[in-house]
Parts: sequence; C-alpha cells; structure tokens
Amino acid sequence: MADATSTDGTFPDIAEMRYEDAREELIGIVAKLEAGQAPLEDSMHLWRRGEALAAHCSTWLDGAQAEIERATRPAPAPGAATPPVHADDAVFDDDDA
Repeated sequence: MADATSTDGTFPDIAEMRYEDAREELIGIVAKLEAGQAPLEDSMHLWRRGEALAAHCSTWLDGAQAEIERATRPAPAPGAATPPVHADDAVFDDDDA
C-alpha cells in the first residue's frame, strides 16, 4: 500500500489532515472494503487506516462541537459571578499562540 505507516502502526500524516480530506479518504476506504476485491493484507491495512481516519474525524467534530457550545453559552447576567472554567475549555486557540 502507498500510505506510510510508522513502526508503531500509526499514520502520522493523518494528524495534519483537514476534516474534509480525512472524511473523503475514509469514504473511499469504506467503498474499497465493501467491494471486497482487495487481498487480505491490503484490506487489513485499509481497515487500520480507516479506523485512524474515523478517530481523527471524530476528534475534529468533538472540537467543533465544544467550540460551538462555548460560543453559544449565555453571557452571565450583570453582577453575576463568573462561571467556572471547565477542563475542556480552551484557554488559547491555535490562533492565539
């Protein structure tokens, strides 16, 4: 297979992928696996890469959901105590670094 796999079985290139690109590749992998035409070794490699892509997409979606929830949280009433900071709240975005 053409995709680079590290010695620990991970796919380091996936970490840098945009959500849309990872999703498109995952759709292609699912189609190949459903066709059932790939040899077993290739199918296993595709399955492992598909799992890694699915996890990457899930991480992107979880992050987007958390950002939307933070952005749509109601503002505290004047004079009200500041709401506590939660562990999953980002103090700095990548743009702030």
